[in-house]
Parts: sequence; structure tokens; C-alpha cells
Amino acid sequence: MSISESGVVIQPHQVIRRPLVTEKGTWLSERHNAYSFEVHPLATKSDIRDAVQKMWSVRVLEVRTQSRLGKPRRHKMQPGRTRNWKKAIVKLHPEDRIAFF
Repeated sequence: MSISESGVVIQPHQVIRRPLVTEKGTWLSERHNAYSFEVHPLATKSDIRDAVQKMWSVRVLEVRTQSRLGKPRRHKMQPGRTRNWKKAIVKLHPEDRIAFF
């Protein structure tokens, strides 16, 4: 359990929203043992590190984060936007792996 900058308590299972399974993410996991996740926008790098270590019992070496802006989209004739989200790329110890399938 950790408290972010805004004072919100975030549990480890709330930090990691979902794994991002894409071509680039699969390539990263095979070549560099790095996995991509969509994470809670208020989660810090230490929150993400702790959550991954607790959920999968692995050793995390490095965490990189990106705040992704939503894109303009249109539904029929109504303009709108997709939501903003946060992405984390977690690099693991060479002996550890995460199996999503």
C-alpha cells in the first residue's frame, strides 16, 4: 500500500491496470526482458516497482513511465477525445519472466 503525491492510497492490484500486449511489447519482452503495462495515472515509479514485484514475484531492475495524451476522435458527427493514460515499461532481472498466456 502506498500513498501518492496527492494523498490517495493505491493498492498494488490497483496500480497495474492491464498488460499491453502489442508487437512492440512482445519484441521488448523477448529481446530485453521488458514488459509494458497500463498503470494508474497517480502511480509513481516506486509504486509500479512494488506492485510488479508483489503480483508476479519477480525482481525489477528499471521502470520507465510515459504519460500518453488522448487522441481527437469523432463518433458520427460529434467531436471528442480518447482519455489520457499512463504507460510503464518494466525491465526485469535476466533470470525472471512473466507469462501472460
